[in-house]
Amino acid sequence: MKSLAFLISIIATANAFTFLHPPPLSLSSSTSLSALNPGSTVALTTPMLPSGSLDIPAYRKLLQWHVESGTKGLCVLGTTGEASTLSFEEREEVLKVTKEEIKDKNHNVSIIVGTGTINPSTCIKYSLQALKYSADASLIVTPYYVKPTPTGLLNHYKKIADAVPELPIILYNVPSRTGCDMLPSTVSLIKENCGSIIIGIKEATGDLSRVEPIKKMCGDDFMMWSGDDSTGSEFVLLGGDGVISVTANVAPKEMNVVMEAALAKDREKVEEENEGLKGVHEELFCQANPIPVKWALWKMGRVEEGIRGPLTVLEEEYWGRVEKALEEAGIL
Repeated sequence: MKSLAFLISIIATANAFTFLHPPPLSLSSSTSLSALNPGSTVALTTPMLPSGSLDIPAYRKLLQWHVESGTKGLCVLGTTGEASTLSFEEREEVLKVTKEEIKDKNHNVSIIVGTGTINPSTCIKYSLQALKYSADASLIVTPYYVKPTPTGLLNHYKKIADAVPELPIILYNVPSRTGCDMLPSTVSLIKENCGSIIIGIKEATGDLSRVEPIKKMCGDDFMMWSGDDSTGSEFVLLGGDGVISVTANVAPKEMNVVMEAALAKDREKVEEENEGLKGVHEELFCQANPIPVKWALWKMGRVEEGIRGPLTVLEEEYWGRVEKALEEAGIL
């Protein structure tokens, strides 16, 4: 009897330890990938009041609008979301509301959180915060300004992956902003050495010749999002999985239709549906993103005219161009 009681106590202790210290999630299962939808993911803006403070009620309404419009994913706290100007506490507020409107209401919309910066320790801090609020993946840009080597990039992503193994990572290559171009061979190097936690890439070079080699080197289950609206539909027709779109901020239904057609390899429908959006794709970058798209949303009556320095409100000489593009697309 004593030995039986001792055995029972050992089992109980082990179960208690497992409860208090659960093993890390396995990213080799299909659950991590199935949470991420292909198609149109919006690079979401962060609404602000003219004073520069967060406009949470407007942000909540934008989230609801995207759910209603069929947007397949939200990329929050990225460049378009002015994340570099937000405090840790403000990031927390944005993530909390996102979770309330998406996860807590069981909407099938992926949540990707921008957690990248030049300092890997800060990336880890941001990624842990994103994990706390049920993010499906982090989007981590290459370190900017310092121009790291491929080995430096590998070390950067490996440190983050090892520190937050429960949160899948999407690489982000946008050399026009960072001064660092992550070539397909480097993408493969990072994927090979970091393993299944590296689930995809946002490729924002506009270079369509990269789709095939990245897929070939990293595997068919390695997801690829275009970060360039002008070439995004062709990117998907060539084998990509979707676009992380600025245009989707103002045309969520339309971008969803274009991406669905592209995923179905229906080139004729893609060209037909995308034709009216071409001006929007172009004019939303007439000044630095997110200046034009925030003005467009203000013009549509969805947000107030708030933006944080050093960015400024869209200059008057560009108003007509953006307004014309919105009208031609049937948005205004």
